[in-house]
Amino acid sequence: MKSLEELRQIKEKMQSQVSMRTEDHNHTRVVVGMATCGIAAGARPVLKALSDAVQEQKLTDKVQVLQTGCIGLCQYEPIVEVIIPGKEKVTYVRMNKEKALEVLEKHVKGGKAIAEYTLKENK
Repeated sequence: MKSLEELRQIKEKMQSQVSMRTEDHNHTRVVVGMATCGIAAGARPVLKALSDAVQEQKLTDKVQVLQTGCIGLCQYEPIVEVIIPGKEKVTYVRMNKEKALEVLEKHVKGGKAIAEYTLKENK
C-alpha cells in the first residue's frame, strides 16, 4: 500500500503526462479505460506506457493519450480505444503495456489496426 503522499505524487506525475486538455478531434486519440475494473485489470501500466511513449517519440502534436471512466466491458479490461479522425473507432481489449506499445507503433503511427487484439476478434 502506498502512503497518501506517494499517491499524490503519482497523481501529479500522471496528470502532467496524460493530456487533460479538451479533446481535440483533429488529433488521434488513444483512450484508456481507467474505471475501477480497468485499474484492477492493469490499466495503469498501459496508460503510463502509452503516455511515456507519445512524449518520448514527440508525438504530442498529433496524438492525445486520454483516460476515461467505465467503458462498460469489464470482462475485457484493460481496454484501449484508438480514434483516428475520419476513421472508425477501434477498441482493443485485454491490453498490457507491450500490446499497447505495439498498437501505438502499428496502428497509431503505421495506420494498420491489429485485428487479433480488437473487441471484434475477442467476443
